Amino acid sequence: MTRTAPGDTEGLRAAMSGSVLLPGEAGYDEARALWNGDFDRHPAVVACCASPSDVAAAVAFGRDNGLEIAVRGGAHSLSGASAGDDGLMIHLGPMNTVAIDPRQRRARVGGGASWAEVDAAAQAHGLAVTGGVISHTGVGGLTLGGGMGWLTNRHGLSIDNLESAEVVLADSRIVRASDSENADLFWALRGGGGNFGVVTEFEFLLHPVGPEVQFTLLFWEIERGVEGLRACRDVMASLPPDYGILIAGALAAPQAPFVPAEHHGRVGHALLMTGFGTAEEHAQAVAQVREACAPLIEFVSPLPYTQVQQLLDDSVPWGIRCYDKGLLLTELTDDAITVMTERAEEKTSPSTFMPIFALHGAMADVDEDATAFGGVRAPHYVFDLSAASTDPQVFAADRAWARSVWDAMRPFAAGSGSYVNFISDVGADERVRTSYGPEKYDRLARIKSVYDPGNLFHRNVNIKPA
Repeated sequence: MTRTAPGDTEGLRAAMSGSVLLPGEAGYDEARALWNGDFDRHPAVVACCASPSDVAAAVAFGRDNGLEIAVRGGAHSLSGASAGDDGLMIHLGPMNTVAIDPRQRRARVGGGASWAEVDAAAQAHGLAVTGGVISHTGVGGLTLGGGMGWLTNRHGLSIDNLESAEVVLADSRIVRASDSENADLFWALRGGGGNFGVVTEFEFLLHPVGPEVQFTLLFWEIERGVEGLRACRDVMASLPPDYGILIAGALAAPQAPFVPAEHHGRVGHALLMTGFGTAEEHAQAVAQVREACAPLIEFVSPLPYTQVQQLLDDSVPWGIRCYDKGLLLTELTDDAITVMTERAEEKTSPSTFMPIFALHGAMADVDEDATAFGGVRAPHYVFDLSAASTDPQVFAADRAWARSVWDAMRPFAAGSGSYVNFISDVGADERVRTSYGPEKYDRLARIKSVYDPGNLFHRNVNIKPA
């Protein structure tokens, strides 16, 4: 059946400098595609916006024609929220410029940029800001939910480095939000997700980083998982407080030159560390872990910061099916480690694993109420179960595994809340409320009622207007 285009699409085309794509037109299928291959959505209209005024025109078109609006930045939404069937996709891809002011150490980043683009532009001046650990992730979605990466313990979350944002609101107004302009909106944007408008530009504070950093990967075979993870935990407190630390449970050893061929694909547990001091200082930190439990595989080397940012990219390529479910752990107890190591052997896909971010340092120095971050500011672990595969049946099995292990890990968690960027289940209203906590959620709901009273922007980790 041929679908009739909703509303005056020719009028929208005339109002925009970017392109407007309808089903069947050249470029439509490429524009609607999402990173998460578990979703195959067909919007009625794709508005490829090249400017804030394009976004304002697209928002007005969607609102006036009763279309559900989805906002696509980097298209990395775990829940597939970046596209919907029969609605309007606001595609920010053309708005990917990154402008660096090295003297003021500021970056102005378009809403459609990826972290790879930010890293490359900032590192040309020896600067960086906290981004994700997958460089093809979009800046917008990751930042609005909080933003964790290798620099979190050194320079805080992405939102802790956000100086201002340009936002297109539900009524199509274009406003700037900062500590001095629309301060309530600025507070909400820093952790409240895409609930309050379409962010067309982010202004970040940058920091001197690199160009080389110290990187280490230590890997323990699954038979020594308990000993390896306990060593990671026990040595953690003595490591420099600004280290970037990721524990990778149930990880398949990569097919990398530093991994002996006989261990390629072997399932085990790993510690990935990024240090910012000298090679000698880093060697001392590595020695502490090695002495606690000698790893099967060890890789220690200085690497360009941009390369570290891209190390995990190939593990979750474009089009892979992905499902995440997370918890917040105040500590890694022996019992929690036992559950993790026992259940690790039950996963199927080599791409499925348990990423665990150890957060402290600069992230924990920020006041709990300073931003809308839906997590905690005390030192803790963000525990995630990431099921991923290109095979639908394997993916379904590992998604069930992730949900089952999540249930088994709940007794060790600080409630049932999560880092909101790791919520794959749409409509998980109670989990959203729990993640923010009642006071913060109610404050967000009140701000939502001011800037988006009709909940026009609801394809996200949704906060309903008060």
